[in-house]
Amino acid sequence: MKLFTKLATATALTMGLSTSAMAQVELEWWDFLAGGDGVRMKALIDEFNAEHPDIQISGTTLEWGLPFYTKVRTATAVGQGPDIMTYHLSRLPLALEEDVLTPITDAEMDAAGLSKSDFFEASITAASTDDGQLMAVPFDIHAVVAYYNKTALEGTEWLGEDGNLTGIDSIEDMTALLQWAKAEGFSDPLSFQSEGGGGTWRMFYTLLRQQGGEMITDGEVLAGENMDKAVKSIQILADWRAEGLIPEQAAYEASVALFSGQKAVMHINGVWEVPTFKDSAADGSLGFDWFANEVPQMLDQPATWADSHAFAIPNNPNMTEEEREAALTVIGWMQQHSLAWADAGHIPAYKPTVDSDEYAALEPNATYASLAENAAFDPRSKIAGVASPVYDAVDNLIAPAIHGFLSAEDAAAQMKDQLQGLMN
Repeated sequence: MKLFTKLATATALTMGLSTSAMAQVELEWWDFLAGGDGVRMKALIDEFNAEHPDIQISGTTLEWGLPFYTKVRTATAVGQGPDIMTYHLSRLPLALEEDVLTPITDAEMDAAGLSKSDFFEASITAASTDDGQLMAVPFDIHAVVAYYNKTALEGTEWLGEDGNLTGIDSIEDMTALLQWAKAEGFSDPLSFQSEGGGGTWRMFYTLLRQQGGEMITDGEVLAGENMDKAVKSIQILADWRAEGLIPEQAAYEASVALFSGQKAVMHINGVWEVPTFKDSAADGSLGFDWFANEVPQMLDQPATWADSHAFAIPNNPNMTEEEREAALTVIGWMQQHSLAWADAGHIPAYKPTVDSDEYAALEPNATYASLAENAAFDPRSKIAGVASPVYDAVDNLIAPAIHGFLSAEDAAAQMKDQLQGLMN
């Protein structure tokens, strides 16, 4: 199918705007998007403003993580929040507890030219309450993927004729690949951010979910057999570190540099690094052919850590009907133009974009888009999500265990105790 057919007439015909709403509406927009994401979002906002003289977005970018969500909470509490904002779906449980978002009805989705069925199920589930009330509209699914050095793997059993990874169906298969790479002179065969909670959490959680494990069930952290699965996940990473197959305490930038500098044959990181490697390959500084696939299924089921950027409307009692209608127009337009956002490596949550001919030509995105069906979102809990206590526990307990300062059993047990105390 060709993109951009469904919403061609939606704005004028379905919004049902009153005459007064046709006067220019100014929307205050907050996001946390820096780097390439920030550049692309600013371009989208500028394009929207140019096409909509009756609606003008005034954008503000705040600091990513805890500072952003603290600002949203305090501003909403005094009725001074924005009209529309970006939001991580992993933070939705805490948002519900703090009452900072307003529900988005099916009628409002229809008015924006959208339907829940237009989006990948995992992202809609993450954007909704337990009883199905939509609280935000997903814009993407951003997950970790396996970047790899195609040049180095050429002619090996791990690179298929189509240029994709093959033969990695177990932890033993992955270990064999990494051991081979070590013997070939790659000092840190598999690089990821092994210093800090972010990268380590994504690796740990991917392994946990590939076992069918759950971090939190019915209000209990690592209940029952989930404890054993957590220990196994930590031990896998600790064993790789003991063999020198993953780096010691690699900060984020260093983990990327290990792959770019051909010290690692594989790099597991977010899809947001796709532009980095594309740009380096284009200017000739990379020095090898690369590609990216969905993280291989090494355990019982396919699963990959994921989150979503979404659009949300804060709980602002001072928001007018015209402003809310305008915000819905923005949300619908952004989905219609999400191919531009995909250029940052993200998988659009809006399925018509992913199903389009244009997206099919976008690589490696089109190849790893399969992970949208296997997306493992963070636990639905107020203590989980971006910049949460879960990240802190991983940084303080799991990372040290991986690097040999704590046993896997002790790390998992202490994490359970630490997090369980925050659940009430």
